[in-house]
Amino acid sequence: MEGNDIEELRAMWDLWLPVTPELSFQKFIEQSDLLEELKYDFNEKAELRHTETQRPFVFNYYKNVLERNSKRYQALGHLLAQYIYELLEKVCKLQKVYIPPEADKEPRSFFFMSERALTSHHSVLLVLLQDHGVFRAGQWSQQAIIHHGLQHGSQIPCIQMALQAHYDVIVLNPNDNFVDLKMEKEWKDLLTQNIGSSSLKMVQAENFFSLQQPLQCIPKRCSNTPEEHMAYIWDYFISKTEGKDVAFVVHGYGGLVFMDLLVRRKWEVMNKVYAVALIDSEHHVGHQLGSDVQLLAWIKHHCREWVTSPKPLDKPAATVLKKEFPIVSAGTEKHNLAPSSSLQSIFKYFKRALKAKTTINFSRVPIVTRSSTKRKQSA
Repeated sequence: MEGNDIEELRAMWDLWLPVTPELSFQKFIEQSDLLEELKYDFNEKAELRHTETQRPFVFNYYKNVLERNSKRYQALGHLLAQYIYELLEKVCKLQKVYIPPEADKEPRSFFFMSERALTSHHSVLLVLLQDHGVFRAGQWSQQAIIHHGLQHGSQIPCIQMALQAHYDVIVLNPNDNFVDLKMEKEWKDLLTQNIGSSSLKMVQAENFFSLQQPLQCIPKRCSNTPEEHMAYIWDYFISKTEGKDVAFVVHGYGGLVFMDLLVRRKWEVMNKVYAVALIDSEHHVGHQLGSDVQLLAWIKHHCREWVTSPKPLDKPAATVLKKEFPIVSAGTEKHNLAPSSSLQSIFKYFKRALKAKTTINFSRVPIVTRSSTKRKQSA
């Protein structure tokens, strides 16, 4: 990403997320028992900095004690997830939707969507599908948030650009697949507010940083895997919308998940989705789509991929292994920065694709082949 683009992104970020005490990450940390271990907040440039030294995040807080440093990093990641959930609701004005709706007595997942995502007709619905990892809804990369800032690692700039363009938005949560009962108890103890005794806080923090106990995982129904999460939200939410043009932004493993959906819900997806922006995707056309002529024709005209490359943004970057649809450079060689680097280019692509969108619907009509034509003529 060039210097002018970075400054433009920062200027837009100031409008999207003005730094206020109410939205302070430090205030969020103060509600936990980790204030001493995590003296960090986001500055005016949305970069994570130490509140006293103004230096970037340091992993090796406990000198050369990997286990404790890893648990501290894990705690930071958990707090970031909760913080970004809050930003999605308070800044982006998205609604948190639990799935399945009726399963309120068991562990369940959730996702976020704009208020009129399912009701307003004749508008674009943008679906965000992230990579696999420990991060949750609203994040492209936890590592990018910690080391490069919210404007690069979070999905908030993408969401706000979509809302400003009068798109509706669905933010998926494909990595929220199970609940670990032991860790849930640790988080609950650690994040308990208004504990009077500082010694009790120290004990709880110390217990958290002690060696982790064996996991006790319970899968979340309808969200056991990213693929199941995607299919459920498509079936019960996205497919129910009428008069909407659907677009996807998918990153990393999200590309594989989208192709899985395309194969499983072939006709629905081909008729409803008008554009897919893949970012450094992990899909495999040969393994997933096989030799299906209709699917191969569809992705050729409705998909475009931005890949990590030393080439400037948008320069052709197709390879022998990847050439089924247009592939261009993301303008960076770092996988976790590719979404932010290619963001403005992606929205230009969506605008062009919508303008050029045809009204032809795909149907279950057999493909006419030379052999079928001969049979017809002989008959």
